Amino acid sequence: MALSDLIPMMADEPALVSILGRREGSIVIPEPARAITISSLVDRAERRPVVVGVPTTAEAERLVHDLAAFLGPDDVELFPAWETLPFERVSPAIDTMGRRSRVLWRLHEPERAPAVIVAPVRALVQRLGPHVGEIEPITIGVGDVADPVELIEQLVSFGYRREVQVEHRGEVAVRGSIVDIYPSTADVPIRIDLWGDEVDRLTEFSIADQRATVSVAEVTIFPCRELLPTEEVRERAAVLVGNQPWGREQWERLSEGQMFDGMESWLPWLVDDNADDPDVLFDLLRDDAQILLIEPRRMRDRAGDILAEEQDLEQSLSRTWGADGSFPQLHVPFERLLGRTGAPMWTVLDVP
Repeated sequence: MALSDLIPMMADEPALVSILGRREGSIVIPEPARAITISSLVDRAERRPVVVGVPTTAEAERLVHDLAAFLGPDDVELFPAWETLPFERVSPAIDTMGRRSRVLWRLHEPERAPAVIVAPVRALVQRLGPHVGEIEPITIGVGDVADPVELIEQLVSFGYRREVQVEHRGEVAVRGSIVDIYPSTADVPIRIDLWGDEVDRLTEFSIADQRATVSVAEVTIFPCRELLPTEEVRERAAVLVGNQPWGREQWERLSEGQMFDGMESWLPWLVDDNADDPDVLFDLLRDDAQILLIEPRRMRDRAGDILAEEQDLEQSLSRTWGADGSFPQLHVPFERLLGRTGAPMWTVLDVP
């Protein structure tokens, strides 16, 4: 018996039946029962995706693992938060940026949206990049035609680093007609065997001995940078060279299209404040989505701590860097989250 077979057993649960169809509502669910209850809500409700907000990253990862056991891994996505501090000149982990890019891309079209997205509040209050969901991944299948020079150029534009040998996520290597790549969202690296311009074979391979292991039919490659030096980003950086001279070195590198470690820390300066552009994850949701906030009071308190931490860092760094005026914020207040979405919202409370 599979765990998914348990979902229909919750179909007639009075608490679930009573909340279906409402735009607002609250339901009390003990933590051990959250995964099966949310899975039942997904099964009964026609709204997609169901976006679940939780207070911490640990809770988000645990819930994703549990939901995947009921719904399957393809229907459940984690939208992770950056592990770095605001304005810290260090890039987030490559797999974090890749997974965020994949979620944003899947949200861009309803037919490819996952059934459930789980996000910690830190990820929900973080402002999105300037090209949200607009970057199409590279999809390569056996028998496809792929110019090796153009492929490498596109991978480098996605933030992949050329190396002699692929050993880490976010690296690409070329050896004759073979292109090795470790995609940002993959658990293992991929080898692309080319016969001229045709993809002859796709295989996973071992980092330890570099030998091919399992054949695959297709691979989808997402960027390994959340901030890409698009023409729009380069133009904004060029303007900042004159307007914010204290960061001239970084603005010049960005305006020249360079990629470097820590470039994501400058994202708040490179985001357009146009009110029509999506600013946070909830802004991307259509009206037929569903929002669940688990323990919203804890989420609100945690969001307040994040903003306070960012303000303290701003005060300290502005003096260190000799910056004039205030910094643009990486995170928004908790109250802003639901300001531009028409999706209904339910709250999930813990047992008192």
